[in-house]
Amino acid sequence: MMLIPAHHFRNIERKPEYLQPEKCVPPPHPSAVGTMWFIRDGCGIACAIVTWFLVLYAEFVVLFVMLIPSRDYVYSIINGIVFNLLAFLALASHCRAMLTDPGAVPKGNATKEFIESLQLKPGQVVYKCPKCCSIKPDRAHHCSVCKRCIRKMDHHCPWVNNCVGENNQKYFVLFTMYIALISLHALIMVGFHFLHCFEEDWTKCSSFSPPTTVILLILLCFEGLLFLIFTSVMFGTQVHSICTDETGIEQLKKEERRWAKKTKWMNMKAVFGHPFSLGWASPFATPDQGKADPYQYVV
Repeated sequence: MMLIPAHHFRNIERKPEYLQPEKCVPPPHPSAVGTMWFIRDGCGIACAIVTWFLVLYAEFVVLFVMLIPSRDYVYSIINGIVFNLLAFLALASHCRAMLTDPGAVPKGNATKEFIESLQLKPGQVVYKCPKCCSIKPDRAHHCSVCKRCIRKMDHHCPWVNNCVGENNQKYFVLFTMYIALISLHALIMVGFHFLHCFEEDWTKCSSFSPPTTVILLILLCFEGLLFLIFTSVMFGTQVHSICTDETGIEQLKKEERRWAKKTKWMNMKAVFGHPFSLGWASPFATPDQGKADPYQYVV
């Protein structure tokens, strides 16, 4: 395999006059503060719809095939509440991960005025993205799908139709965690339901016919097993990435570490917010990541 030099990935310029700011024209109407972030990518939108469909399918089978027909009302109520709560949190996390700006760098900001405002010192290095014509902060990478440079970009995930970056990594981690939990919960309930139906009459353990019941349960079992493995692996890799403070792209490219090393606990708090609380597990709690300078350059 031919090794690609590191400078191939980034257009590095040391002097502002070499950045060719005259070729960069900022958008005539910049986005207003609070505007919803949404990527218009056909593949990503389709994957997001499939994600919701699969969760709602699991909801249908759990409720109408296993819990509602059950004569054990305590079992049905407890498992119904737990499963619906986890499913709601999973879908809420999915929405937050999909509709939150992952940390996009202003597009077309490599203008003469902006470069002069940086007050660059002799020998100071800045990064210019030739694709979106922006001055990139340290650890930012360009996404070809979002067509923007994303701060601390980990990867682009089609299942959430968005990049996983500095501002939405928490929601992506919660999404993978809750999907893994409802998959595990569904598999356990399917196992108990099969045992119950084998001991009892199949016509009494479901409101559907026995063949339909078996098909629905097998499909749910296959879906639950597949997503349990997939999301558990994603959850583990994301937690590892957070603890080591190294994104997936930085690990893949083996980029030289140019940022201060912090403890694992500090890295967790940087993503999930300060201080530790139940808000870490809530997709509705926006993490307080402090007021770090969004433009940090390597000297």
